[in-house]
Amino acid sequence: MPRDRKSLVVGRVIGDVLDSFTKSINLSVSYNDREVANGCELKPSKVVNQPRVDIGGDDMRAFHTLVMVDPDAPSPSDPNLREYLHWLVTDIPATTGAQFGQEIVCYESPRPSMGIHRMVFVLFRQLGRQTVYAPGWRQNFNTKDFAELYNLGSPVAAVYFNCQRESGFGGRRR
Repeated sequence: MPRDRKSLVVGRVIGDVLDSFTKSINLSVSYNDREVANGCELKPSKVVNQPRVDIGGDDMRAFHTLVMVDPDAPSPSDPNLREYLHWLVTDIPATTGAQFGQEIVCYESPRPSMGIHRMVFVLFRQLGRQTVYAPGWRQNFNTKDFAELYNLGSPVAAVYFNCQRESGFGGRRR
């Protein structure tokens, strides 16, 4: 199993948020020049502003949707708002970045108050431009249902980081 997929399984991103998939495009997410690697930890003060997101591919006529969710809202022990939608960008041309897409749900920075939260970025390939629309709410968003509704198929890439309040410490309990 490729290392990036294994860390998505270990972090329970595959299972809680996504079904198993095969990565087929590069996805780079970085906050202040610090690239997000699966399972890395970033404090809320480091993720106030939306990240730089670059996507790979070889055909600028292919468009993508980027979803950012927190499957641990409001707390990992009682995630009754799972998944909380932090950001949604559509119509991102391949080989470019999120800044070239349409932000249809504005970025809301993570501010976890209890426990360690996984912040998950998922990239889908769209069937065409302007084929994906904003949901009416952020809480109880469901990435799998959203992908099914808009015929997005399986993700083409995903990455996540862990986030806890500034004074929090320690790793995720297993």
